[in-house]
Amino acid sequence: MTSTQHRGVAREAPASSRLSFVTTIAGLSLAGILVVGQLYTVIPLFSLMAGDWGSSPTAVAWTATAFAIAYAVGFLFAGPAADRFGPRRTIVVGLAATAVVTIAFPLVSSLAAALVLRVVQGLVAAAFAPSAFAYIATRIDPHRRVAAITWLTSSFLAAAVLGQLAAQAIGQAAGWEPVFLAGGVALALGSVGLRLVLRADEADGRATVADAFAAMAGLLGNRRLLLLYGTTLMVLLGFVGVYSGLQVAGPPSLAGNDGALLILRASGLPAMLAIPLITPWLARTAPERRVAIALGVAALLSVVTGFLTDGAAIGVCLFVFVAGIAVAAPGLVQAIGAQAGAARGAAVALYTFFLFVGAGLGPQLATALAGFGFPAVSLAAAGILGAGALLALGAATRVRP
Repeated sequence: MTSTQHRGVAREAPASSRLSFVTTIAGLSLAGILVVGQLYTVIPLFSLMAGDWGSSPTAVAWTATAFAIAYAVGFLFAGPAADRFGPRRTIVVGLAATAVVTIAFPLVSSLAAALVLRVVQGLVAAAFAPSAFAYIATRIDPHRRVAAITWLTSSFLAAAVLGQLAAQAIGQAAGWEPVFLAGGVALALGSVGLRLVLRADEADGRATVADAFAAMAGLLGNRRLLLLYGTTLMVLLGFVGVYSGLQVAGPPSLAGNDGALLILRASGLPAMLAIPLITPWLARTAPERRVAIALGVAALLSVVTGFLTDGAAIGVCLFVFVAGIAVAAPGLVQAIGAQAGAARGAAVALYTFFLFVGAGLGPQLATALAGFGFPAVSLAAAGILGAGALLALGAATRVRP
């Protein structure tokens, strides 16, 4: 920390510091819901869009995957961009560009055009997450960073539920096009709001994309980091797989019942809100072991959920399932950051890459197994999450010299 930063901290009163923290994290978390929500909003709209484009819901599921893969690839460039131009500038420009593409999406008239625009949307939306993590790493007091990371990662998970809830409600009332129009306007407002809330950048402009890729290549030679990245891939693959499975292969008792599906999607939200509040207690356990336990619990609940038919019972299981995912995601950020040392920025860029590659594969997992019913989807998701738990345990094991 520079002497200027020390003087800034000394002048800032504790109450002002708390207010600044709350405002910053609230703004970043809301933006996170809006950005990541763009991945999930299409899931309840598969049938509506398929009808307009003369396609099938299975084919339209590629709109989720196209966004997610482009989103993940974009992270590899967004991290270096945040280092070079500053996280605040990268966040604001990225949100504005995402708003423009999102508003343009309802103009497409075919699945092929939709896939192209979703790729573009994913690439520009990728500017947000690595830049937000970089801002937290450099602008948030060290003793508050774990809480800030937990709130931010929880917002990414909440987006899976809130994005689907909003899309389903608006889609049923007005069609699929207004879903994207409303999302684009909200993203534009988020760009303006964060420009006002976040502190100005102090980027020195010396970081290059080549430097960042060199750092990433070096990180992939670390055994523990490879295991943690493998775990990261499994987290949203299993999570999105279960939620997509409810949509395309849900229990027969819920088939065609949009109200029941709406309630099931909402059942996990309290867990996402509760987990950041118990962060100090969770931090007592080493992050790798915390991740392993959380994913093990999520895997178990995925198995149980697959064989339930009662909506209330499924809702309770999804609450615990989501809690496990909400504990694992920030735990992985903490574990990866600790292993990466000075290359933390490159390490987090790789984390977001693997996280959302998994998210993009989730709908494909669900549609591939939909013909075998929801139990097949949930069992496959459980196996994936269980494998993630084992990889996390492997990362926690000390390597003998």
